[in-house]
Amino acid sequence: NAEIESREASKRTRLLRQAGFPAAKELDDYDWENVRMPADWQRSGLESLGFLDGPEDVVMFGPPGTGKTHLAIALGRKACRQGVPVRFYTAAGLVMRLLRANTEGKLDRELQAIAKARMIVIDELGYVPIDEEGSRLLFQVVTNAYEAQSIVYTTNIEFSGWGRVFGDPNMAAAIIDRTVHHGRMIRFEGESYRRTHALMQ
Repeated sequence: NAEIESREASKRTRLLRQAGFPAAKELDDYDWENVRMPADWQRSGLESLGFLDGPEDVVMFGPPGTGKTHLAIALGRKACRQGVPVRFYTAAGLVMRLLRANTEGKLDRELQAIAKARMIVIDELGYVPIDEEGSRLLFQVVTNAYEAQSIVYTTNIEFSGWGRVFGDPNMAAAIIDRTVHHGRMIRFEGESYRRTHALMQ
Protein backbone atom coordinates (compact mmCIF):
# COMPACT_ATOMS: atom_id res chain seq x y z
CA ASN A 1 0.00 0.00 0.00
CA ALA A 2 2.83 2.38 0.85
CA GLU A 3 4.50 1.68 -2.49
CA ILE A 4 1.26 2.31 -4.38
CA GLU A 5 0.68 5.56 -2.48
CA SER A 6 4.26 6.64 -3.19
CA ARG A 7 3.78 6.02 -6.93
CA GLU A 8 0.49 7.95 -6.90
CA ALA A 9 2.12 10.86 -5.08
CA SER A 10 4.97 10.88 -7.61
CA LYS A 11 2.46 10.85 -10.45
CA ARG A 12 0.54 13.79 -8.98
CA THR A 13 3.76 15.77 -8.55
CA ARG A 14 4.81 14.99 -12.13
CA LEU A 15 1.43 16.01 -13.55
CA LEU A 16 1.47 19.31 -11.63
CA ARG A 17 4.97 20.05 -12.92
CA GLN A 18 4.17 19.12 -16.52
CA ALA A 19 0.97 21.20 -16.57
CA GLY A 20 2.92 24.48 -16.54
CA PHE A 21 0.77 26.42 -14.10
CA PRO A 22 2.13 29.96 -13.50
CA ALA A 23 1.00 30.00 -9.85
CA ALA A 24 -0.33 27.70 -7.11
CA LYS A 25 -3.97 28.77 -6.98
CA GLU A 26 -6.53 26.59 -5.20
CA LEU A 27 -10.30 26.31 -4.86
CA ASP A 28 -10.16 26.48 -1.04
CA ASP A 29 -9.45 30.21 -0.99
CA TYR A 30 -11.48 31.14 -4.08
CA ASP A 31 -14.07 33.92 -3.83
CA TRP A 32 -17.14 32.95 -5.90
CA GLU A 33 -18.90 36.30 -5.49
CA ASN A 34 -18.17 37.50 -9.06
CA VAL A 35 -19.06 34.19 -10.76
CA ARG A 36 -22.36 33.79 -12.63
CA MET A 37 -23.04 30.17 -13.57
CA PRO A 38 -25.40 29.16 -16.41
CA ALA A 39 -29.00 28.61 -15.32
CA ASP A 40 -28.82 24.87 -16.04
CA TRP A 41 -25.42 24.27 -14.43
CA GLN A 42 -24.47 24.55 -10.79
CA ARG A 43 -21.12 25.39 -9.25
CA SER A 44 -20.83 21.78 -8.05
CA GLY A 45 -20.73 20.63 -11.68
CA LEU A 46 -17.65 22.74 -12.21
CA GLU A 47 -15.88 21.92 -8.95
CA SER A 48 -16.46 18.19 -9.40
CA LEU A 49 -14.68 18.35 -12.80
CA GLY A 50 -17.64 16.51 -14.30
CA PHE A 51 -17.18 18.50 -17.53
CA LEU A 52 -14.05 16.44 -18.23
CA ASP A 53 -16.16 13.31 -18.68
CA GLY A 54 -18.15 14.77 -21.62
CA PRO A 55 -15.73 16.07 -22.55
CA GLU A 56 -17.14 19.59 -22.44
CA ASP A 57 -15.48 22.97 -22.94
CA VAL A 58 -15.75 25.89 -20.52
CA VAL A 59 -15.52 29.56 -21.52
CA MET A 60 -14.77 31.90 -18.62
CA PHE A 61 -15.76 35.36 -19.83
CA GLY A 62 -15.40 38.69 -18.04
CA PRO A 63 -13.24 41.77 -17.48
CA PRO A 64 -9.63 41.49 -16.28
CA GLY A 65 -8.98 40.84 -12.62
CA THR A 66 -12.28 39.13 -11.81
CA GLY A 67 -10.84 35.68 -11.01
CA LYS A 68 -10.93 33.77 -14.30
CA THR A 69 -7.31 32.66 -14.34
CA HIS A 70 -7.35 31.81 -10.62
CA LEU A 71 -10.34 29.51 -11.13
CA ALA A 72 -8.91 27.89 -14.26
CA ILE A 73 -5.61 27.14 -12.48
CA ALA A 74 -7.38 25.83 -9.37
CA LEU A 75 -9.52 23.46 -11.44
CA GLY A 76 -6.47 22.31 -13.38
CA ARG A 77 -4.49 21.62 -10.20
CA LYS A 78 -7.39 19.65 -8.75
CA ALA A 79 -7.53 17.60 -11.95
CA CYS A 80 -3.79 16.85 -11.71
CA ARG A 81 -4.20 15.64 -8.13
CA GLN A 82 -6.89 13.27 -9.43
CA GLY A 83 -4.45 11.86 -11.99
CA VAL A 84 -5.73 13.87 -14.97
CA PRO A 85 -3.08 15.24 -17.37
CA VAL A 86 -3.48 19.01 -17.85
CA ARG A 87 -1.70 21.63 -19.95
CA PHE A 88 -1.85 25.35 -19.15
CA TYR A 89 -0.95 27.98 -21.76
CA THR A 90 -1.61 31.63 -22.34
CA ALA A 91 -3.11 32.02 -25.82
CA ALA A 92 -0.09 34.04 -26.97
CA GLY A 93 2.34 31.51 -25.42
CA LEU A 94 0.61 28.57 -27.10
CA VAL A 95 0.64 30.27 -30.50
CA MET A 96 4.35 31.10 -30.15
CA ARG A 97 5.06 27.52 -29.12
CA LEU A 98 3.19 26.16 -32.15
CA LEU A 99 4.85 28.60 -34.54
CA ARG A 100 8.29 27.67 -33.23
CA ALA A 101 7.54 23.94 -33.47
CA ASN A 102 6.28 24.41 -37.04
CA THR A 103 9.43 26.32 -38.02
CA GLU A 104 11.63 23.61 -36.51
CA GLY A 105 9.68 20.80 -38.18
CA LYS A 106 8.40 19.53 -34.82
CA LEU A 107 4.72 20.50 -35.08
CA ASP A 108 3.44 16.90 -35.09
CA ARG A 109 5.39 16.15 -31.93
CA GLU A 110 4.06 19.29 -30.22
CA LEU A 111 0.46 18.48 -31.18
CA GLN A 112 0.90 14.94 -29.90
CA ALA A 113 2.14 16.27 -26.56
CA ILE A 114 -0.88 18.58 -26.28
CA ALA A 115 -3.19 15.70 -27.22
CA LYS A 116 -2.06 13.71 -24.17
CA ALA A 117 -3.82 16.17 -21.85
CA ARG A 118 -7.47 15.60 -20.95
CA MET A 119 -7.79 19.27 -19.97
CA ILE A 120 -6.25 22.21 -21.85
CA VAL A 121 -6.36 25.69 -20.35
CA ILE A 122 -5.99 28.55 -22.85
CA ASP A 123 -5.64 31.70 -20.76
CA GLU A 124 -6.04 35.34 -21.83
CA LEU A 125 -7.58 34.68 -25.23
CA GLY A 126 -8.09 38.04 -26.90
CA TYR A 127 -5.45 40.01 -25.02
CA VAL A 128 -3.08 39.72 -28.00
CA PRO A 129 -4.24 39.50 -31.65
CA ILE A 130 -3.27 36.30 -33.46
CA ASP A 131 -1.98 36.37 -37.02
CA GLU A 132 -3.23 34.13 -39.82
CA GLU A 133 -0.67 31.35 -39.36
CA GLY A 134 -1.08 31.41 -35.59
CA SER A 135 -4.85 31.19 -35.98
CA ARG A 136 -4.52 28.20 -38.28
CA LEU A 137 -2.28 26.38 -35.80
CA LEU A 138 -4.55 27.19 -32.84
CA PHE A 139 -7.52 25.98 -34.88
CA GLN A 140 -5.68 22.69 -35.32
CA VAL A 141 -5.41 22.31 -31.53
CA VAL A 142 -9.13 23.07 -31.10
CA THR A 143 -10.08 20.65 -33.90
CA ASN A 144 -7.93 17.87 -32.43
CA ALA A 145 -9.49 18.45 -29.00
CA TYR A 146 -13.09 18.46 -30.27
CA GLU A 147 -15.03 15.67 -28.50
CA ALA A 148 -11.74 14.27 -27.17
CA GLN A 149 -10.44 16.84 -24.65
CA SER A 150 -11.87 19.66 -22.55
CA ILE A 151 -10.65 23.18 -23.30
CA VAL A 152 -11.03 25.86 -20.65
CA TYR A 153 -10.76 29.36 -22.13
CA THR A 154 -10.40 32.57 -20.15
CA THR A 155 -11.22 35.67 -22.17
CA ASN A 156 -12.45 39.25 -21.92
CA ILE A 157 -13.83 39.16 -25.48
CA GLU A 158 -17.39 38.08 -26.32
CA PHE A 159 -17.86 35.57 -29.13
CA SER A 160 -18.87 38.42 -31.45
CA GLY A 161 -15.34 39.83 -31.11
CA TRP A 162 -13.40 36.59 -31.67
CA GLY A 163 -13.19 37.37 -35.38
CA ARG A 164 -10.95 40.36 -34.53
CA VAL A 165 -8.78 38.19 -32.28
CA PHE A 166 -8.16 35.56 -34.93
CA GLY A 167 -8.04 38.02 -37.82
CA ASP A 168 -10.34 35.72 -39.78
CA PRO A 169 -14.11 35.64 -39.16
CA ASN A 170 -14.44 32.20 -40.76
CA MET A 171 -11.73 30.72 -38.56
CA ALA A 172 -13.31 32.30 -35.49
CA ALA A 173 -16.75 30.99 -36.47
CA ALA A 174 -15.39 27.46 -36.84
CA ILE A 175 -13.72 27.60 -33.40
CA ILE A 176 -16.86 29.05 -31.77
CA ASP A 177 -19.00 26.38 -33.44
CA ARG A 178 -16.94 23.59 -31.89
CA THR A 179 -16.78 25.34 -28.52
CA VAL A 180 -20.50 25.98 -28.07
CA HIS A 181 -21.52 22.49 -29.24
CA HIS A 182 -20.21 20.84 -26.06
CA GLY A 183 -19.46 23.92 -24.00
CA ARG A 184 -20.75 26.26 -21.32
CA MET A 185 -20.05 29.90 -20.59
CA ILE A 186 -19.39 31.22 -17.09
CA ARG A 187 -19.61 34.98 -16.67
CA PHE A 188 -17.46 37.00 -14.29
CA GLU A 189 -18.51 40.42 -13.02
CA GLY A 190 -17.33 43.06 -10.60
CA GLU A 191 -14.23 45.16 -10.05
CA SER A 192 -10.71 43.97 -10.72
CA TYR A 193 -9.25 42.30 -7.62
CA ARG A 194 -5.83 43.69 -8.50
CA ARG A 195 -7.18 47.23 -8.78
CA THR A 196 -9.15 47.15 -5.53
CA HIS A 197 -6.16 45.67 -3.65
CA ALA A 198 -3.47 47.75 -5.37
CA LEU A 199 -0.72 49.49 -3.42
CA MET A 200 -0.95 52.35 -5.93
CA GLN A 201 -4.23 54.16 -5.22
